[in-house]
Amino acid sequence: MESIFHERQEGSLCAQHCLNNLLQGEYFSPVELSSIAQQLDEEERMRMAEGGVSSEEYRTFLQQPSVNMDDSGFFSIQVISNALKVWGLELILFNSPEYQRLGIDPINEKSFICNYKEHWFTVRKLGKQWFNLNSLLMGPELISDTYLALFLAQLQQEGYSIFVVKGDLPDCEADQLLQMIRVQQMQRPKLIGEETAQTRDQRLPRSDVDQAIEVNHPFDGTGMLDEDEENFQRALALSRQEIDMEDEEADLRRAIQLSMQGSRRSQFSDSLPQNVPQSPHTSQTDSLSSEELRRRRQAYFEKQQQQLQQQDRTPNLHDKRALSSSTPEADPGGDMSEEDMLQAAMNMSLESVRNHLNTEEEK
Repeated sequence: MESIFHERQEGSLCAQHCLNNLLQGEYFSPVELSSIAQQLDEEERMRMAEGGVSSEEYRTFLQQPSVNMDDSGFFSIQVISNALKVWGLELILFNSPEYQRLGIDPINEKSFICNYKEHWFTVRKLGKQWFNLNSLLMGPELISDTYLALFLAQLQQEGYSIFVVKGDLPDCEADQLLQMIRVQQMQRPKLIGEETAQTRDQRLPRSDVDQAIEVNHPFDGTGMLDEDEENFQRALALSRQEIDMEDEEADLRRAIQLSMQGSRRSQFSDSLPQNVPQSPHTSQTDSLSSEELRRRRQAYFEKQQQQLQQQDRTPNLHDKRALSSSTPEADPGGDMSEEDMLQAAMNMSLESVRNHLNTEEEK
């Protein structure tokens, strides 16, 4: 495929690209085609002048712009036809009655020139294979023999004018090489606009909501999401974010409730004896005053809340409990764990009950 000459679109010079892709080389430039167009304009002016230079038709002709070229780089079929005559080539309208009566199979031809709305491109046979050399493509497109007739019929249905190129084309390297080997094309070349759009989309960052939409509704080639479906997916993603926030608040409330269980249990400790056995952890917490314990516990809960708010993804409740019990950084009270603090709160409650019972006995 690298040996095939293929000019890509530049401005509106599709007629130049069409001719050069047909002849497989840089045979024509805009200046040369403009010269042919000007020559055609002069020949038409001379024919109009035969009716009299003072006639109304002649003055109207002079005021009209050229039909053979314009400032954008467009050139007419007459310019292309005259340019090919230099190489002994002739154009015949493919769907004309004269050509159709010949009954020639398109596979037996050598090349075609197609035109639609001022755009020209070449379909040519190189070696034993056909190629679409449209300058709007990023590269040559391989066309199978069985698909060629269908491809031309589709172009006609879309409004294209198709011309058969008659004559011997100049020799080229690609034609000689492809006479000996056949090429295969795994992927159709993209249009120039498609390649640019894809490159731009790859550079644009996507938001978390857009990524969530893609995960919930991946693109399968059947069509783009409509506006209602896209709004629904966005609302679904936002609602999941709100649920995650609610889960964080619920986990925090559960942690507070667990820490306060010791004080609630103290209400049922009137029947406990004075010599209640203490956990080995109490030796570390008996020396703490109630105010110091309350301050440390409040600092612990505030730090836990800050960590939950900073996390992008909230782990489940089981992971949080494991984290709070195994991570020493989470404990603002030095070496005290949450279990120690709960035990300390229970001991304080039991001490309060003992004091109350002693007071009652003294009375």
